[in-house]
Amino acid sequence: MILWLVRRRVPGRLLLSLPSAFVILGTVTSVAFAHNDRQPVPTFPRVLLAWTLDPLPIIGVALAAAVYLWAESRVAQRHPANPVPHHRRWLFMAGLAAILLALISPVDTYEGVLFSVHMVQHMLLEMVAAPLIVLSAPITLALRAAGPSARRAMLAVLHSQPARWLTFPLVTWFLFAGVNWGWHFSGLYNMALANDLLHYLEHASFLVVALLFWWPAIGPDPQPWRIPHAVRLMYLFLAMPQNSFLGVALLSTERVLYLHYVTVVRTWGPAPLDDQHLGGTLMWVFGDMVFLAAMLGVVWAWMRFEDARTLRLDARLDREELEQREEFERRELSRSRDG
Repeated sequence: MILWLVRRRVPGRLLLSLPSAFVILGTVTSVAFAHNDRQPVPTFPRVLLAWTLDPLPIIGVALAAAVYLWAESRVAQRHPANPVPHHRRWLFMAGLAAILLALISPVDTYEGVLFSVHMVQHMLLEMVAAPLIVLSAPITLALRAAGPSARRAMLAVLHSQPARWLTFPLVTWFLFAGVNWGWHFSGLYNMALANDLLHYLEHASFLVVALLFWWPAIGPDPQPWRIPHAVRLMYLFLAMPQNSFLGVALLSTERVLYLHYVTVVRTWGPAPLDDQHLGGTLMWVFGDMVFLAAMLGVVWAWMRFEDARTLRLDARLDREELEQREEFERRELSRSRDG
C-alpha cells in the first residue's frame, strides 16, 4: 500500500502542507486508537499469533511511512547529489515498527491483563519508538521536501514563541517526568484501564511527550534551542534517576496500586502484586539501559564534534601561517630588489 501511494504520487497540495505534521499525526493516531480488551489464554505458540491487527494503527503507520517515502523521493529528485541518508529511513521505519509492535501485537492483546505487559507497551512507545523517530530527522526531511512558502511557514512555527517555550529543555524534562509519575501514581491509571478514550489519551501523551523529551538531547533536526553536548549529557543523566526511582517505587510497594489487575479473572500468570513488581523492574532496568546508551551516543557525538572543530581550527591556522609566510616572502623579495 505504501509503495502504491508513492507510485501514484498523491497530490502535492495534500502532502506538501507540512509533511512532518502527517508523520506526527499518523503516529499519534496510531497511539490514540489502538486498544482492545481480548484476554485469550497465552498458550504457546498461540501467544505469538495473538495479534489484534487493529486497522487504525496500521493505517496511521502506513500513512506516516508513505509520506516519509514520498518526501524522501522528492528530496532525491531535487537534490540528487545530496539525498537523504539511508540510515535515517531505517531509523524512522524502525520507530514505526516499534509503534506497531506496541499497539497491534500480542503486547496489545495482553496489556489489559498484566501490568508488566502494559509497561512493555509504554517502554516501546517512550524508549524505542520516540528516540528512533527523533534520530531519523523528520523535520529536516520535511523542510527539504517542502516548497519555499511551506518551508517558511514551517520555520516560522518552529521558531515561534510557543514552540520555543514548549521545547525548552527544562520544560521537556519536567513534562517527561511529570507524565510518567502523573499517570502511574494517580487515579488516572485505573481510570484509563476502565475508559477507552482516556486510555487512548494516556498512550498518546506518552509518545508525544517522549518525542519532545528526546528531541533536544539526541535530535539532529533544527530546533529553537541548541544546547551544548555537556548540557545534553547532564539532561539525560538527571533523567535516568527519576526513571529509576519510579521503577523502584513500583517494585518496592507492598500493595497493588491498580485494582483493574486484581479484578481481571485469570487462572494463569503471576499474582497481581508480583506482576506489578515485574513491571517496576522492567521500567527500572530497561529504562536505565536506554538512558546509558543515549548518554554514550551523546559522548560519541561530542567527540566527533570536537574532532571536526579541531580539524577546522587546524585548517584555519594552516591558512593563516601560509598567508604570513607568503607575506614575509613578498617583503623579503621587495627588500632584495630595493637593495
